[in-house]
Amino acid sequence: MKIIHTSGKRKTSIARVTLKPGNGIVRVNGKLLETYSPVMLRMKIMEPLLLAESVAQKVDLKVTVEGGGINGQTEAIRLAIGRALVEFDNKLENVLLKYDRQLLVADIRRKEVYKPNDSKARAKRQKSYR
Repeated sequence: MKIIHTSGKRKTSIARVTLKPGNGIVRVNGKLLETYSPVMLRMKIMEPLLLAESVAQKVDLKVTVEGGGINGQTEAIRLAIGRALVEFDNKLENVLLKYDRQLLVADIRRKEVYKPNDSKARAKRQKSYR
């Protein structure tokens, strides 16, 4: 079997996943997934693994993630894991898409840029004319 490399992005976070045959061990930045906290975010990362349980038991995943905040990193990780699992086994694509499209398709929304001569991205300064 071959080694699969995929990546996922969310806002400014980038997650890279290396998938290879193994025993179902998942490491995030060198630490086991079981020690990842907070628990809510750990559960969110585990969603694609639980949906693809038969495949997830046969592979090891090594995740490196950087940039952004903890929520953006979590979303990037689950996107990268979902893509890696689908590349490993194409039958999972429909299962993951039906559950949550964000497991395979990136959310391209970004922070809006600040406008010149203003302190905010959207809200404009009011004019008084008096």
